[in-house]
Amino acid sequence: MNPDSVAALRAAGESDPHIGADGRVPHGSSDDPDLLDFSANTNPLVPPGTRDVFGAAFDAARSYPDDGYPAFRSAAAEFVGCDPAEVVPTAGGLEAIRLAIGTTVRPGESVLVPAPSFGEYAREVRLQGGEPAFVDHDAILDADPAGHAMAVVCNPNNPTGACYDADRLRTFADRCREAGTTLLVDEAFLGFTDQPSLAGRPGVVVARSLTKLFGLPGVRMGYAVGTGDALDRLATARRAWSMSAAAAAVGAHCYGAEAFVAETRERVARERERMRERLDARFDVFPSDSPFLCFDAGEAGVDDLLATARERGIALRDARTFRRLDGHVRVAVRLPDENDRLLEALDV
Repeated sequence: MNPDSVAALRAAGESDPHIGADGRVPHGSSDDPDLLDFSANTNPLVPPGTRDVFGAAFDAARSYPDDGYPAFRSAAAEFVGCDPAEVVPTAGGLEAIRLAIGTTVRPGESVLVPAPSFGEYAREVRLQGGEPAFVDHDAILDADPAGHAMAVVCNPNNPTGACYDADRLRTFADRCREAGTTLLVDEAFLGFTDQPSLAGRPGVVVARSLTKLFGLPGVRMGYAVGTGDALDRLATARRAWSMSAAAAAVGAHCYGAEAFVAETRERVARERERMRERLDARFDVFPSDSPFLCFDAGEAGVDDLLATARERGIALRDARTFRRLDGHVRVAVRLPDENDRLLEALDV
């Protein structure tokens, strides 16, 4: 990135409601200890033994980590079904996204970006001097990738929640490869489903985060997966010691928690359906395969819903900060008793 791109992004923040005045993208998550946080989509539980693994990593943190991260890369590769050599560790999924865009997009080039979707894609493209070409999220797989340096797909899409059809996504990946367009697939929430990853597919860069599935946003664990020239660029540009010793140890431990993952998927699917049925009686709810639900606030209005929930000790996500959503709220799927509190607060 260059200073001109940074300055242009900050200037855009003065007029674009989807970017903060400082050029940064708004996100969920409340730091108010008195609020039950439904604004962030992280697992309220963590795998058994994680605290012990994190504590045991203190001694290892007295030295620089092994920059090859063999245990973490092997665990990640087994989880997504790729070769460990194709895994590029990063400090969180967002760093994997930045690494992928930064090693692909040149100033003046365009990138297909879904909307509504994760706002950081457009921000990272602009920081490289590129131009996001916004496409409806449910039409992105029908877009023509020719002439674009990259296409981005969020699977499942945030904030709407649904997975793309696996066959159609693979077909789109093949079309991108034929057009010479790198496909970046953000699979931050795919671990909550049994859908296959595109990790290791030629022409595709996958960005993964352990934040959501394992409920550890502060540890900053993530990675990119690439092949061929894309992998060479990712591996070359990756910072030395791009993941802390603690993050690598905790990440390897979490990916070995198969029972925890299975239980999480079952709980989220059960609670999501229960919440959707209740919410659908009052609101227009998007279909979802994710640990969250997004819905149109309707006559109640976003501001009133946010205020009502806050009065009852609950934080919701104002989804108006997502491009092409002008009256929506997003809520996480948490534990059953917590979800009951939310449904009661929303009068459903």
